[in-house]
Amino acid sequence: MDTAQAAEAVFKTRILPVKTTNLGDFDQLTRLEKWELPRDQDIIQPLQQAAELLKKSNIPVGFPTETVYGLGADATRSDAVKGIYKAKGRPLDNPLIVHVCDLSMLRELLAPAGQTNGHSASAPNPNPNPIPQIYWPLIMKFWPGPLTILLPNPRPSKLAPEVTAGLPTFGARMPQSPLALSLIKLAGVPLAAPSANASTKPSPTTAEHVLHDLDGRIEIILDGGTCQVGVESTVVDGLCNPPIVLRPGGVSIDQLRECEGWECVVKGYKDASELGSTTPRAPGMKYKHYSPKAKVVLFEATLQPATKPATSLGAGPLSTSDGQVPHIDLELLGRPARIGIVRTRHWDKWAGFHHAPDETQDRSTTTHVTSSHDYPQNTSSQLRMGKLWQSGSRKTGSQSTEGRHLADIIEISLGSETKDIAHGLFSVLRELDQRNVDVIYVEGIEDEGDIAAAVMNRLRKAASIVED
Repeated sequence: MDTAQAAEAVFKTRILPVKTTNLGDFDQLTRLEKWELPRDQDIIQPLQQAAELLKKSNIPVGFPTETVYGLGADATRSDAVKGIYKAKGRPLDNPLIVHVCDLSMLRELLAPAGQTNGHSASAPNPNPNPIPQIYWPLIMKFWPGPLTILLPNPRPSKLAPEVTAGLPTFGARMPQSPLALSLIKLAGVPLAAPSANASTKPSPTTAEHVLHDLDGRIEIILDGGTCQVGVESTVVDGLCNPPIVLRPGGVSIDQLRECEGWECVVKGYKDASELGSTTPRAPGMKYKHYSPKAKVVLFEATLQPATKPATSLGAGPLSTSDGQVPHIDLELLGRPARIGIVRTRHWDKWAGFHHAPDETQDRSTTTHVTSSHDYPQNTSSQLRMGKLWQSGSRKTGSQSTEGRHLADIIEISLGSETKDIAHGLFSVLRELDQRNVDVIYVEGIEDEGDIAAAVMNRLRKAASIVED
């Protein structure tokens, strides 16, 4: 926990492990209509603790979904929702996604305040099925799952105004995680739940990530293991024509186009609100997100050669010129640089730092990496550590630079599969940040199809510099 976090620490944060099997299921006769809790109360005991906190206090709870860990609070109470903004340090004009456990809860939310199941005591139900028809093909195919739909906010609304940030619509989704669905069911209210990270930091995919960012700011983190998708949900708006994707995520635009009424869906996540001062139409559109402390340099995939030429070191401040990667001033640092490399599909080992010519010196002077050690992280990624040395000889005053230790390099390969890259992206940025690297070089991927667009969207928001 950093100094700022320590200064704000109020609570003793607990991680509660949860067994993720047999946590509940949907009523098979009505599919998605009603989430049923398990009969064994011992299984859901940690969830009951968290649900009681959500009911009685304004302190949000960290919990896993299939995408990333969320920070949940009662979406119907202003003080509870404000607790999310306080814990995250999130701007108040950034709307929140509302999570429901079943369609019955969503219908209740779409009925104006004062009505139950769409009915009031004095008037018949004006709209027995308030969920817009355009969304039904998506609901039946992708829910529960990583898809958020934009819905009209009824007047008067049951939602706290802080959820919508003044917009006439709100985003809703039904998470795939049985843990999340059971927590919402036990709380008895929809949960507003952005990602459970400090604002602008990489989204958390483990309970430990949440603890790192929010230790002392919340009381409970439910630990359901590592999230499977790794990037947030896709956000769509079907209330306009043609329908649009406001944020790429776990459901691709090609998958959406297979659904009736969505054949002409277009990309809308370069919306003007990303660049201006207006309220964003969906979470993740406006502000710089997913950023580690280190400077992130992203290389787009379009013109990428198999081996990207590496930078020379000691040639001036961290900057770019003529399409080259930034230079690192070793004299200014007063020590060897610490470099993070994230490889995906095309870069060779060490991203060209190995045997790269030093552009600022004699052309025969090259670099080489020694003391290489490989550390398998899981089935799809591998961490490699090495030391970058300067070969050749050059006089600097009375000192020789022969055999100079230029940098320590930490390289993580995420593999070539899009799902593996998405799954490991946020975790890798956090790992390199915790290793206190000075700069992170990231190899981008083609952002067409599948969740590749979501990966690149997040990386562009994380990057300080983007290179073609």
